[in-house]
Amino acid sequence: MNNIIVPVSLADRSYAIHIGQNLIADAAEHIAPLLKRPFAVIVTDANVAKAHLKNLESALAAKNIASKAIILPAGEATKSYKYLAELCDGLLAAGVERRDVVIALGGGVIGDLTGFAASILRRGVNFIQIPTSLLAQVDSSVGGKTGINSPLGKNLIGAFHQPVLVLADLDVLNTLPARQRAAGYAEIAKYGLLGDASFFEWLDKNVETIVQGGNDISATAHAVKTSCEMKARIVAEDETETGVRALLNLGHTFGHALEAACGYSDRLLHGEGVSIGMVQAFRFSEQLGHCAKGTADRVVSHLKRANLPTHSSDISGTLPPPEDLLNLMRQDKKAVGGKLTFILARSIGDAFIAKDVEDAKVLAFLKADIKS
Repeated sequence: MNNIIVPVSLADRSYAIHIGQNLIADAAEHIAPLLKRPFAVIVTDANVAKAHLKNLESALAAKNIASKAIILPAGEATKSYKYLAELCDGLLAAGVERRDVVIALGGGVIGDLTGFAASILRRGVNFIQIPTSLLAQVDSSVGGKTGINSPLGKNLIGAFHQPVLVLADLDVLNTLPARQRAAGYAEIAKYGLLGDASFFEWLDKNVETIVQGGNDISATAHAVKTSCEMKARIVAEDETETGVRALLNLGHTFGHALEAACGYSDRLLHGEGVSIGMVQAFRFSEQLGHCAKGTADRVVSHLKRANLPTHSSDISGTLPPPEDLLNLMRQDKKAVGGKLTFILARSIGDAFIAKDVEDAKVLAFLKADIKS
């Protein structure tokens, strides 16, 4: 297939998302023009390093670009103060200068952590995203949100720092475990659910093909392209999330609380939390009278076909009581004046921002939902 280019238009912070095959093998062709000297540091995790680091190092070396690698542990727990400090020290020890480029090779954890380190290192250095998970390719690698987690909540420490390039190599998706691929699909479904009913209808016909992967990547390519185009439009309109960009958090207020309750562990992957959270958002919207009864059931049916969890009872182990989940939700970044902001829906493809939802209604919903 021919490579696809999706522009992200942000004045002097504009960049391109390249979507296609063999992009890691051809990485130097895209990266070399961005370097002030033939040197880059690659940040990755232990799992991705085994599968893809050598290929990227070889591609850079073939164009006489020297590189050093920093390999961190895999998993959400790496998005922490501890590893932020370790990474910053490692980048400085590797000799990164202010005009250099740091490459994030990995999923959302590596992209978020590396982007945040790049934003504060020497008061800001450029970085490149090479996302290796489906979730990162359609969401976290685009838009410049970087950060780490706190014990008090998800992504609460961070900065907006746009990459200078995104290379989404579709070939690497075939190395993903099935659970990780399904988790990434949740973010694809999100784009249809929040603002594009026709895309959701298309997904409904192609969900199994995208989740299962394989040699025919045409459906996956279209899903990644459409997701990136939608996110690029929203980010260009609202880079720092003061308005419409909040729509991209459909399912995240509920989902982030569940992730925190699970200790950011493998009990609940980010995309799985988003899946459950989107169902909760639609059920809550039904309860408040914003959308027709049965809409949430349609969402559940679709997400189950992607092998995703759709209810808190799908999470192994015990969850904290609803009151504690509500307290975790109060740490949401969209909260204003102590009041929660929710992304609710009028129908599939028509989400909206709600800033006037009473805590009592949220708590009553959580109590009923957890029991059901």
